[in-house]
Amino acid sequence: MRRLLAALAALLLALVGTVVLVAYVRAADARALAGVETVEVLVVDQPVPEGTPAGDLEDLVRTELLPAKAAAEGRVTDLAELAGRVATADLQPGEQLLAARFGDPAALRDPGSVALPDGAEEVAVLLTPERAAGGRLVAGDTVGVFLSLTYEDGTATTHAVLHRVLVTRVDGGVVPASADTETAAADGEGDAVPTESLLVTLALPASDAETVVFGVEHGTLWLSREPAGADTGGTGVLTQTDVYTREQK
Repeated sequence: MRRLLAALAALLLALVGTVVLVAYVRAADARALAGVETVEVLVVDQPVPEGTPAGDLEDLVRTELLPAKAAAEGRVTDLAELAGRVATADLQPGEQLLAARFGDPAALRDPGSVALPDGAEEVAVLLTPERAAGGRLVAGDTVGVFLSLTYEDGTATTHAVLHRVLVTRVDGGVVPASADTETAAADGEGDAVPTESLLVTLALPASDAETVVFGVEHGTLWLSREPAGADTGGTGVLTQTDVYTREQK
């Protein structure tokens, strides 16, 4: 019984000591800030990875009261200031939230690429230059997708299966000419025609991505550069029996 009472007494003393210590620390903080101009600052409370949208920060930051002299220049006082922006670097717990650490999402995009539209997914196809508009496609172009297949009975077909597909990235292709290469071309030297394959990334809904993947797996693809004003009418499934005879439109 005595041991139980002693244990309870020790526990009570520990709790009282904790309360007293917390009260003392708070009082000390209050005394330290007495007569000092203070401001509220937003401080990172949990790690914030690069690319995190500002709209997701509410549960990742906390508000602290600091002496005005300790508040960093360019600090964020309201998350609404960062609307539409994303973190341009990893943020660590304890650092003040600074507007300079946030920017336009486009700033994080790889050079030579365009944003993926909502609802689309990306499919990359490896093509030789002649199958990709001479290898001169660039991100932001729109293309037509032509699929050629040969059936088991030997019937060959070609059809324009997709139109105005957005190109989000191109790796490879024609390298912009330098002054030296331009001079060589003028002298009849060199070759401006690309000879290596290029990887063309397309933005597609899932149903159209199926068509492209099927074409790569079981047939051959050609891409045409197809701007907004291109006439896409008059197409149809073309076979060897009507390639010369179908009515031209």
